[in-house]
Amino acid sequence: MQKFQTPFGKYFKALDRVDGKKRYTQEFGSIMILRLVEEVGEMARAYLAEHGRKATNLAAQNDETYRQELGDLLLTIIRFARVKKIDLDELLTYSLQKIEKRKTQPKQ
Repeated sequence: MQKFQTPFGKYFKALDRVDGKKRYTQEFGSIMILRLVEEVGEMARAYLAEHGRKATNLAAQNDETYRQELGDLLLTIIRFARVKKIDLDELLTYSLQKIEKRKTQPKQ
């Protein structure tokens, strides 16, 4: 059994129950990429319905909120990272350091 040492471990355990063995299929990573694109679109639609150009789109306003869609998006990212054995904690730390470096050492 796999040990879950990262802050994402509790989500990985839950996803083991949800995804089961299908996460080991070749197609599953491709499905997660498509789901990621879908979730970004849904979040954008929900956000624009509430705050942007689609304020009159009642159908979009009746769908999930952009906050709920952000949760779906994060879960899809976690699922993809798990399938590809990507350490999200390590990547988040790397990205934060990159942003901090840009702030203190801007490109000339």
